[in-house]
Amino acid sequence: MWCVRQLKQIARLTKMDVEEFRAASSQMTDYIIKYFNTIRDRRVLPEVEPGYLRTLLPSCAPDTPDEWSDIMADIERVIMPGVTHWHSPHFHAYFPTGNSFPAILADMLSDAIGCVGFTWIASPACTELEVVMMDWLGQLLGLPPQFLAASGGKGGGVIQGTASEATLVALLSARAKALRLLKEKTPNLDPATPSKLVAYTSDQAHSSVERAGLLAGVKMRLIKTDKQFSLRGDSLRQAILQDKEQGLIPIFVVGTVGATPACSFDNLREIGQVTQEFDLWLHVDAAYAGSAFVCEEFRYLMDGVELAHSFNFNPHKWLLVNFDCSAMWITNASDLVEAFNVDPLYLKHDQQGQVPDYRHWQIPLGRRFRSLKLWFVMRMYGKHGLQAHIRKQVALAHQFESYVKEDQRFEIILPVTLGLVCFRLKKDNEVNESLLKKLNAGGVIHLVPSKINDIYFLRFAVCSRLTESQDVQVAWQEVLKQTELVLQKN
Repeated sequence: MWCVRQLKQIARLTKMDVEEFRAASSQMTDYIIKYFNTIRDRRVLPEVEPGYLRTLLPSCAPDTPDEWSDIMADIERVIMPGVTHWHSPHFHAYFPTGNSFPAILADMLSDAIGCVGFTWIASPACTELEVVMMDWLGQLLGLPPQFLAASGGKGGGVIQGTASEATLVALLSARAKALRLLKEKTPNLDPATPSKLVAYTSDQAHSSVERAGLLAGVKMRLIKTDKQFSLRGDSLRQAILQDKEQGLIPIFVVGTVGATPACSFDNLREIGQVTQEFDLWLHVDAAYAGSAFVCEEFRYLMDGVELAHSFNFNPHKWLLVNFDCSAMWITNASDLVEAFNVDPLYLKHDQQGQVPDYRHWQIPLGRRFRSLKLWFVMRMYGKHGLQAHIRKQVALAHQFESYVKEDQRFEIILPVTLGLVCFRLKKDNEVNESLLKKLNAGGVIHLVPSKINDIYFLRFAVCSRLTESQDVQVAWQEVLKQTELVLQKN
């Protein structure tokens, strides 16, 4: 009787039944639509101070349920004042973060199903849709067959959380493989051997690459790039030979396609040939730029990708898929499985070995049904729709570039290839820093800086899928306005 009374009490306290959920979800959908329709009216960067939110909330959770109407009202009162509006057409910082209505709907379904797809049997559709979607996506990008499961080889794709995770997974796999091979050659392997392992990347690579080295316990050597900020084969070969002479053991190279500082591109063919020469693992990080390869005219930027062991890009950056969805392919999946395989009895099932168990392909055990987002987006947009999205945003970047070139007070740091424009006033770093502060303080647009070879510059990225030509014009007019104010003081 006690249990029955408790259950009835819990039922009375549970505030949202099916019909209430229907009404609340409809209200939330209307709010989201209004948010997108009016997003241009919101200040891109919030003006709040650290700690603002705590003062707006009670000191502890409520004892009894709140009303949904009160929660909805608090979105504008509590949350929106502290939101940086990444999907505003006036947001031009960092790189894009993907967003589209099909992806939002897919996330709703994923959350409703609520499976944790660590093995095939945990939810067969979760695993099998991911296998097929990664092949669809790889084909859209023009990846070589060895990366695709449908080719019948050893390769395949997996959805990681971020490109940072993908780099770490690749490095840990390369480390495990290298130590295994060394132990086969030298059964009494020196215990100090792991400390001699070394990996390589360019000085333009994302900070997550260097961090992967820290987490994996592998020295990460940053190699100076050429005048176009590109890692070249000769520089890599020289660094490898120097390290081998010092008794170090090279195992891994990260080639970056569309580096964060200025969207530069390593020469994959040259560095791929070097990795083959020394039998090293080549991982390609194309986190931002990879989305552009749905367009055939940009695939020259990944020339040499067939020499890589693994390849990664983020559909959640530029391909209209909501965070998180980072697509990673590998030419030999057994390299991942052997590095991450821990097989307790409670995770075994009768179909092991016939299909991937993705827990062996990643760092976490659990995983959400993220392939639904790829399925919905690729079906709702199609190849031509995705291509049109990329081409439009590249054209908008070139529009901004043309404004910069027409004003002799400015200079372009690197020729614009995709959706990023790197520019600066022909003044010292302090003046350019002042310009950036003025722009962000103005609240009309949001930019972030970068620095290469001690040259400070501003990055203008076309980020929101809502961005139109007039938004680029607004951004440039704001640059001109703040430039006049800065130059008056300098």
